[in-house]
Amino acid sequence: MKTTVKLASLIAAVGVVAGATTASAVQPNELENLVRKEKFPGAVLVTQSTSYSAGVARRGHPAKPPVNGRIRAASNTKTFVAVVVLQLVAEGKAELDAPIEKYLPGLVRGDGIDGRKITVRQLLQHTTGLPNYTAYLGLEDFETFRNRYYEPRQLLDLALAHPAKFQPGERWDYSNTNYVLAGMLIERVTGRPVAEQVTKRVIQKIGLRDTYWPGVGDKTIRGPHPQGYGRTEDGEIIDVTELDPSAAWAAGQLISTPADLAKFFGALVDGRLIPAAQLDEMKKTVPSDMAPGAGYGLGLMSAPLSCGGVFWGHGGDIFGFETRGGATEDGRRVSVMVTAMPGTFDPANAERAHAAVLSTVDKAFCEGDK
Repeated sequence: MKTTVKLASLIAAVGVVAGATTASAVQPNELENLVRKEKFPGAVLVTQSTSYSAGVARRGHPAKPPVNGRIRAASNTKTFVAVVVLQLVAEGKAELDAPIEKYLPGLVRGDGIDGRKITVRQLLQHTTGLPNYTAYLGLEDFETFRNRYYEPRQLLDLALAHPAKFQPGERWDYSNTNYVLAGMLIERVTGRPVAEQVTKRVIQKIGLRDTYWPGVGDKTIRGPHPQGYGRTEDGEIIDVTELDPSAAWAAGQLISTPADLAKFFGALVDGRLIPAAQLDEMKKTVPSDMAPGAGYGLGLMSAPLSCGGVFWGHGGDIFGFETRGGATEDGRRVSVMVTAMPGTFDPANAERAHAAVLSTVDKAFCEGDK
């Protein structure tokens, strides 16, 4: 077998649905749909007051996914990192509209790339035009990738070996490279590891007990967790739960739970992590393709709800896991997790499966418990 894994983006057995019975039946019904129709092995949904799971935690075993099991948070990490940068701005230690050159002199150079013309704001908002290093990691060779350690500078160098996609500020385009640089900025300004700063300034500050930044060589997910699955080029389904997370670094290394992610976005929207002035800056959005009608601020997405208004959040896609969710300004919180990338088990319907995840988030906000 050629052990390569196809990605739907980078971005099934059915178990019993479990959870509180006070909320609308839409939530367990939607989870069952994700498992039965969209073929995700397991799914978990958490709101501000209830939690549900459907499917199985491990294929071939009857146990359902733990409702508060840990998963790879992937790009939700970006919002944590953006919060730290904005805290530094509030402390007068960084400036949103200063060039990244001010903090990382001489580092950001390439074909059409000049750190003197790229601002911190543009990094956080994905409007730099920097190439996405992820495209050059060789992700299709999963067995090699999962065991390889990357230094942040290696990730940056992968990107800088390719030309800029456009000039800074011209438009929005998602690039993990932006958040590698944001992580480097944090380390340069504070003199401390980004993992430590995220832990101290965010995770510990609001009591996220099940969220952590895995250390060097830590390929496992600690504590209770479901298994994540991927698909080889030969069509075989394999367990992709364990991998070296260093390739994600400040763009996606965190491990968390659906409940902790919901709590985090709730605390952020409530103003408990950054001052009002910085939260206002974070919420200034540009059009993006993160979701239908979505805008992207500074590490924070806004998405319209079918019942009116918007929710603020992010999402994450990584081998074995997809997460979506966030919080509204009136106190609703939702986090949805599935244990495979959309299309892993049904490649022809990957887009439909992803849309079903987004629909589950919308219905949980609009038709669930208030």
